[in-house]
Amino acid sequence: MPEGHTLYRLAADLERALGHQVVAATSPQGRFVESANLIDGSVLESAESAGKHLFMRFDNGQILHVHLGLIGGFSIMNAPPAPPVGAVRLRLLGPSSSADLRGATICELLSEEQIEKILSRLGPDPLRPDADPGRGFARLRSSRRPVGALLMDQRVLAGVGNIFRAESLFRARLHPLTPGERVSRRRWDALWTDLVGLMAYGVQTGRIDTVRPEHEPEAMGREPRADKHGGEVYVYRRGGQPCHVCGGRVKTQVLEGRNLYWCSSCQRRR
Repeated sequence: MPEGHTLYRLAADLERALGHQVVAATSPQGRFVESANLIDGSVLESAESAGKHLFMRFDNGQILHVHLGLIGGFSIMNAPPAPPVGAVRLRLLGPSSSADLRGATICELLSEEQIEKILSRLGPDPLRPDADPGRGFARLRSSRRPVGALLMDQRVLAGVGNIFRAESLFRARLHPLTPGERVSRRRWDALWTDLVGLMAYGVQTGRIDTVRPEHEPEAMGREPRADKHGGEVYVYRRGGQPCHVCGGRVKTQVLEGRNLYWCSSCQRRR
């Protein structure tokens, strides 16, 4: 599932390609025809993300809510586009660009009140300037669940996925099985500040890099990471491999249905 920085970049790309222009909306797949008709011929005023949710506002008051889920994606192309290929749920066509949506878990038109309800359920998003990290901390401290699970709970933090979860905990030297109620405000503030920087860098570069300069391949004399996700990381998907910092083995286990990664030497359980 895309992490928050990917949705943030996508919103910016959609607004850059189609924003402030009249768009034609169709549903080649046929599953979104009535809603597509409601935004057809309107102007896309803005596109923004909150966590892993995407919101597109049109000048006729309609708001498109999209959650890509595990396999969804928006393809942005030059106009006129080629004939639709595959199950295109929604096609937006502007004067010079177009965008095709496929495979999304959620694609719906909502009212402003319904959008506010979604936002109220989400935790703070490190990429949004209006985020209140204290709200996430309050939800974290009220739970006995492991912090490794809570960082993936979108009600605690919006937009954080498995990679940022694993890497931010490593950089904070915090064991992922530490109960949320035992995480201090100081540790939370350090986690939050680190995530703000890491995710902003992800928006800028389009990849997730979390290793500090002294642990980069050139500095350590090691081969760069070979992974389709790209980016240099400390523990994510490195189970059984040596830690870049201490040389110990990176551990992995399943936590609430997702693979967890950590170094038991650098992230000691207290």
